[in-house]
Amino acid sequence: MTNRTINPAALPKPSGYAHGVLSGNAVFLGGQTALDKDMNIVPGGIVAQFRQAFSNVLTTLREAGGQPQDLVNVTIYLTDVDDYMANGTEIGKIWREMAGTEYPAMAGIGVTRLWQKEALIEIQGIAVIQTA
Repeated sequence: MTNRTINPAALPKPSGYAHGVLSGNAVFLGGQTALDKDMNIVPGGIVAQFRQAFSNVLTTLREAGGQPQDLVNVTIYLTDVDDYMANGTEIGKIWREMAGTEYPAMAGIGVTRLWQKEALIEIQGIAVIQTA
């Protein structure tokens, strides 16, 4: 089986990593921070950064031929777990807006820092694309 690298043109060009890898019908989605197309972390705090980071994940998934309902596992790395929890209601609304009401297996992990110093969140995932 050949793996296919997934690097959507809508996302910043990766260097030393891939946004995603399609292997069979499994998509391994590399960690996405809230980088916009100009390689800047979006301003506005954890809610805005969640929206951008999750959008980046879904952009990669769609480029691979998948949809949000194909997500089977999501890991969220956070520099401030309390801030994320305090904004959980709004973040949940964004999830439902972008991905619906089905939730994959998930983990939230507190970390001291992410690659970009301004990043508050990084999201990675695994999806299994349903075939007809």
